[in-house]
Amino acid sequence: MEKKKILLGMSGGVDSTYAASKLISLGYYVEGAVLKMSGSTDIEGAKKASENVGIKLNIIDCEKEFKECVIDNFVSEYLKARTPNPCIVCNRTVKFFSLCRFAKENGFDTVATGHYSRVLYNKENGRYYIGLAADMKKDQSYVLWRLSQEELSMLWFPMSDEIKEDIKQISEELSLVPKNMKESQEICFILGNDHTEYIEEYLGKKIPEGDFTDVDGNILGKHKGIVRYTIGQRKGLGISLGKHAFVLSVNACDNTVTLGDEDGLFKTEFDISDIVFQKREYKVGETAELSVKIRYAAKPVRCTVCFGEGKAHITTDIPVRAITPGQSAVFYESDGVIFGGFIV
Repeated sequence: MEKKKILLGMSGGVDSTYAASKLISLGYYVEGAVLKMSGSTDIEGAKKASENVGIKLNIIDCEKEFKECVIDNFVSEYLKARTPNPCIVCNRTVKFFSLCRFAKENGFDTVATGHYSRVLYNKENGRYYIGLAADMKKDQSYVLWRLSQEELSMLWFPMSDEIKEDIKQISEELSLVPKNMKESQEICFILGNDHTEYIEEYLGKKIPEGDFTDVDGNILGKHKGIVRYTIGQRKGLGISLGKHAFVLSVNACDNTVTLGDEDGLFKTEFDISDIVFQKREYKVGETAELSVKIRYAAKPVRCTVCFGEGKAHITTDIPVRAITPGQSAVFYESDGVIFGGFIV
């Protein structure tokens, strides 16, 4: 019987390397694929990892798509006073899109990655959806809410039942990766994670200064450009008010950053747009009682969702801190993702 062919996204890191080793041990034919998305892509690391586990590595050039879909969006969102999550944008428009396309064109049965998550199937309506990983400290369901039904139907996450600390120890013992290997950086295309410097270099100009104001519109001082600030920020403001001050809002129209007490960060209502349904769909006018996460590391809170046309209004049971435009709101039931959208 012919072995099932799996295309595995390879980064050169612990998770994808271990996933390759695991799939091979289960008897599958595995080839790796590294996506060349920018000058920061660790092609050599992916090559070494592939050699360590003895699989062929395919290099897929995605630089054009990555610039147009991820980098351009990243810069544009910050200039609109929104705080983007480029990984979520990349997963839908570049990473999984490119892996699935390559797999279909080259006769692979399945696409796999080293994400800590799982794909589940809703028998009631025939829809696929992202389920929670066994290791909830590493669960990555939050960043996968935008994947299409076609992509979900092709995916397998072999790390779904693994525990990260165990994987690191096993990988070092088997010499799959170097000891004490560092985790990947927060934003893969920005070395050093200084997004302001990156945006200014990208635009070829400095971001203009503007006014810090209080909630009543009184000018408190000068800020150094709206891209430096995000909702909830306290450190690095560059202004002394004699007490702790937090960023309550950022306004691109009048180039102001509003500061205030931490109490002003807690809200119980917000809106989302660009909804992508996974486990089930909802019609305009329907409501639902679900749990929502408004950032990757946030704890889920119970909420009521009222659906409109491509958008929804959310009311949380308890006040939520620093609801940030541009970030994702992902909605869950006990086993996985129902849908997600961008906070507006």
